Amino acid sequence: MVISSNEVRPGMAIVYEGVLYEVTDYQHVKPGKGGAFVRLKLKSVKDGRVLDRTVNAGEKMQDAEIEPHDMQYLYKDGENYVFMNAETYEQRHIAPVVLGDALNYIKENDTITMNFHGEDPVSIRLPSNVVLLVVDTPPAVRGDTVNNAMKAAKTETGFVVQVPMFVETGTKVKIDTRTGKYLERAQ
Repeated sequence: MVISSNEVRPGMAIVYEGVLYEVTDYQHVKPGKGGAFVRLKLKSVKDGRVLDRTVNAGEKMQDAEIEPHDMQYLYKDGENYVFMNAETYEQRHIAPVVLGDALNYIKENDTITMNFHGEDPVSIRLPSNVVLLVVDTPPAVRGDTVNNAMKAAKTETGFVVQVPMFVETGTKVKIDTRTGKYLERAQ
């Protein structure tokens, strides 16, 4: 389907110059002189390269047909990650470049929504926050509690997050997947 560059939004997938990209940033600019234009930041689905492109406002682009599927993360197999389609039980090996930062937040048996363009995985939609177990963090030291002091904590996925001093190893914490920041202790 052909769309105008004015209709492009972050999170969309487009085919630009014959390559499938995910739009990560969009800015419509209307200068005092001349015509309006659009600045796009595009991330290649295949290899993760990021391109900055400026196109004229209203320029025609190819919208990529995206189909969401619920996928369950099973295990890591060498370099790739194995996911199973929750509807068809088909297993897929997904490259880390497709998963990106989502690897910080998913653990075995988690179900996430993965967007596909034809047979190719394009992107992942994570919940706004996740609960992870802290597996390693230094103990709090008396006197370190001034002004909301923070310390590093390693989670069960290997992700390191800054947490308040009272968080101990074995505590479950809620983390915002959009920012990667600690929100609160979880039950």
